[in-house]
Amino acid sequence: MSAPDFNSTPGKVDAPQRKPLTKRGLATRTKLLTAAEKVFADLGYHEASIVKITEQASVGLGTFYLYFESKQQIFEALVEDLNRRVRHSMAQAMEGAPDRLAAERAGFAGFFRFTAEHPALYRVVREAEFVSPQSLELHYSRIVDGYVEGLRKAQAVGEVDDIDPTVAAWALMGLGELIGMRYILWERDADGNPPTELPPDVFEDLMRFINNALAPRPGKDKP
Repeated sequence: MSAPDFNSTPGKVDAPQRKPLTKRGLATRTKLLTAAEKVFADLGYHEASIVKITEQASVGLGTFYLYFESKQQIFEALVEDLNRRVRHSMAQAMEGAPDRLAAERAGFAGFFRFTAEHPALYRVVREAEFVSPQSLELHYSRIVDGYVEGLRKAQAVGEVDDIDPTVAAWALMGLGELIGMRYILWERDADGNPPTELPPDVFEDLMRFINNALAPRPGKDKP
């Protein structure tokens, strides 16, 4: 089966139109976003500053304003960038899955790998509720839109039970976010280091729960 289109990007946060960036310009913009990811994750939105972002990126203050007009604009760009990358990670992981339940397993594995590598996703997205509610809504809606499409296709061939795909998509996204928060973001070893992956037993329990929720019920004929 084909993986859901997590790479599509319906809707966007309005921003001033700029000239297309050169290869070097794209690299500089990426460097600023990478720096912003660390600064916002470490300090939070209100304690972060443009100066701290440019210092982290090792670029001049004037360079920042070639790409972004304000701290809020780079924050919104970071939410969009993290969203694009996590969806890409999930879509890549799901490629070639033989059925929907296998795709769920692969997609969740891709999601947890990404969140272990980019724990800033949690803090940045949650701060968006207050800093840029539109960015928060787009972040979740983009993930859900891809999920709904994939679930509908799976239902059409009898791979998923007859449930509302939109409700299921939001529920699945909530599961992934809260399990990741509990077992990746909050967890620390004896030295205070965060885990590099979701514990295998937690992952297997989660997959069992999801399989039981999505699998077609016995006695129902496939189309």
